Amino acid sequence: MRSKFLFTSLLAFIFIQAFGQKTTISGTVLDAVNKQPVSYASIYFDGTQVGTHADIDGHYILSTKENYNKVKFSFIGYTDVIKIISPGINQKVDAFLKESAKTLNEVVVSSRKREPYKNKDNPAVELIRKVIENKSINRAAAANTLSYNQDEKMIFSMSNITEKFKNRKVFKDFQFMFQQQDSDKIGGKIVLPMFLREKLTTNYFRKSPEQSKTIVLAEKQVDFSSKYVDNKGIKAYFDRMYQDIDIYDNDINLMSNQFLSPIASNAPTFYRYYITDTLKNQDPKLIELSFMPRNNTDMLFDGRLYITMDGKYAVKDASLAINKHINLNFIRELTIDMDFERDSSAHYYLTKSNLIADFGVTKQKGMGFTGQRIVNYKDYQFNIPLADSIFTGPKEVVLADATKRDDTYWEQNRLDALSKNQQSIYHNIDTLQNVPSFKRKMELATILFAGYKRLGPYELGPNGTFYSFNNVEGFRLRMGGRSTTKLSTTYFFENYAAYGFKDEKWKYFLSGTYAINHKSIYAFPQHYIKLSFQRDTKIPGSELQFIQENSLLFSFRRGVNDMLLYNDFYKVDYLKEYENHFSYGLGFKKWTQSPAGGLFYNQITNSGLKNVQSLSTSEFSVQLRFAPHETFYQGKTTRISFTDNYPVFNLRYSAGIKGLFGGEYSYNNFLGSVKKRVQLSQWGYADVTVEGGIVTGKVPFPLLTIHRANQSYANLFNSYNLMNFLEFVSDHYGAVFIDQNFNGFFLNKIPLIKLLKWREIISFKALYGGLRKENNPTTSSNLYQFPLYDNGASRTYTLSKTPYIEAGVGIGNIFKFVRIDAIKRFNYLNNPEVSQWGVRASLKADF
Repeated sequence: MRSKFLFTSLLAFIFIQAFGQKTTISGTVLDAVNKQPVSYASIYFDGTQVGTHADIDGHYILSTKENYNKVKFSFIGYTDVIKIISPGINQKVDAFLKESAKTLNEVVVSSRKREPYKNKDNPAVELIRKVIENKSINRAAAANTLSYNQDEKMIFSMSNITEKFKNRKVFKDFQFMFQQQDSDKIGGKIVLPMFLREKLTTNYFRKSPEQSKTIVLAEKQVDFSSKYVDNKGIKAYFDRMYQDIDIYDNDINLMSNQFLSPIASNAPTFYRYYITDTLKNQDPKLIELSFMPRNNTDMLFDGRLYITMDGKYAVKDASLAINKHINLNFIRELTIDMDFERDSSAHYYLTKSNLIADFGVTKQKGMGFTGQRIVNYKDYQFNIPLADSIFTGPKEVVLADATKRDDTYWEQNRLDALSKNQQSIYHNIDTLQNVPSFKRKMELATILFAGYKRLGPYELGPNGTFYSFNNVEGFRLRMGGRSTTKLSTTYFFENYAAYGFKDEKWKYFLSGTYAINHKSIYAFPQHYIKLSFQRDTKIPGSELQFIQENSLLFSFRRGVNDMLLYNDFYKVDYLKEYENHFSYGLGFKKWTQSPAGGLFYNQITNSGLKNVQSLSTSEFSVQLRFAPHETFYQGKTTRISFTDNYPVFNLRYSAGIKGLFGGEYSYNNFLGSVKKRVQLSQWGYADVTVEGGIVTGKVPFPLLTIHRANQSYANLFNSYNLMNFLEFVSDHYGAVFIDQNFNGFFLNKIPLIKLLKWREIISFKALYGGLRKENNPTTSSNLYQFPLYDNGASRTYTLSKTPYIEAGVGIGNIFKFVRIDAIKRFNYLNNPEVSQWGVRASLKADF
């Protein structure tokens, strides 16, 4: 009996090892004649519904734990192929499909291998047009009112980690961080989870008037040490990358790019469609519709849709992916799976979306990062009356105890439970931050990327301003920093001191800010009052967007650069910001400016020119700003707005008061601007800014609008790159800036060139302005003479009836970071020291 039992146990063990293990097959499906990939071929275990589809390159991977030993390959127009496989092991199985007899007969008659793809009389295109026609009734937003619960989970991991990397000495103390991942998932087998965030919300929507509201019930994420990482900043950046996806939208925003949906109104112009299967055992019957880009380098998807054949033509399920040829940086693979379910009224609503992206510097497999966002939806209620009070206040409300929910609450309210590996991430990251080697590396990264060195409650920096030079100050050293919330959440201080070795003058800055809401002065919504004093230099007419003026990078300039101002600023500023992104600011500024270098203030009087050593003004100001739906990277001591599809409005009024604290002039200055990104789908996007201003009152040229010029070699988007400093002044003007990025739409279609993944850009800037006679020193007395060069030629001009125009053609995404623009100036070419052509560079890392 004992031997019989052992024999039976041995047989059972062998059976389990042979048939109980996971079977994984992978390979390529090819045309048997021309060896070209058969895109989107169907691969199923024979006699089952367990299967998958090849991608655009014919590659596939399929897994099961069942005892299947045959796999079937099929595609319309080809004869099915069945292959024998071995259960329980990983194996490579390639398939070569032959065209069916019907197709071969057509080849003989038409003298070509296959009918060319066309939209006319194409049943797949006819089907997708039905889907497009019914979009308005099938999308969830078609309901008059809508409410639902949402469970969002975001995971970010280092992926494709090799054993060699894992076993390095630096990781000796935290092997607990590494996890095993299924090999058929994007990102590889060994991963190192670094971030996890969960969020539970209740969402409301009303069509008329269109309003939405999100109530955050619970929220938690991996809490990195605030000394190194800004947790709110990470949250904002990931929200920007992984936005909600609506298959029914014409365009899908993803990774800061815009992709055309396969069911967009104009999708048949850019996609090819194929009916690849009919699922008759579903209720209702489903048609599997595969799609692919006509040009595989455009911002389009590959994938499949399952369409209901009940007269509604709704999407039951969707699988989207990008191919390796697409002009997208740092993303090696990306897939989106969306599941829909039918309710009692036969409406299909989204129940789950799963987005997985594999990031890497190169397209080849290797270590990188994997980001996954899983969203589950439940408890939909359609057309239920919603009280007006629900929609009052901000669009998103975080409950007071949302971040304090205990484990029991999360276990009871998650719509999708965490796996054991996912649950361990919270504890593992807390443990990791106590590893000395991790602390050292994070300290170095903070200095390099943030530009500041943390010294307890004070940060030293920014490091890019420690050294610079110019013609007036010569070699310049600067040292400074700012306080952090570790010192106080109510009071904030910033200061620096600088010294020029040529002019032998000290410059310095000191500010103190009181946060009325007792939050960081950078945190949204801002509410503070600030007092500051600054004694420093400035180039008149220069305005930098992302570069400190006294930085080493800005020290390199073209042309004559000897005009500078010494400035004393005394300022009081008050700012109040609201949840709807409207803000207003009140300010007072006493400004004393003194010309230096090649700049002189010579007043024209009846007795001749009088040299003026300094000019003093006192002014009050009011500034209004409205940025609806604005999103930004929110740091502890920084806030950077993301350029978005919504306009940003700015209006500023300032009034100079003569006689107040030594103010020498009375004037009014009105400035207004509107900035917006215009999305053009497959044609990329255009960043457009329109602005204008008026100065009233009789004032010398330093108090007029000095138009923003740029004599550096950097491309400054809101300055005129071929205009010299102080070249043009106006007391009334209007301007437009257009920066059109085509995202490679044209270059992607040129053989060989498309391999470079460059992106074409055009820019246009026009400025129209003028000067009233009372403010023109050539027609009015007691004003300052326009600046002159050493040879007596004029440096400063007014605009005539002809606007100043410059335009450029650029190539972006060079080495994934560099943009080079060739810029031409079209008029006012007879002005001294003018360049008609110029080449400017800028850096930008983007997907």
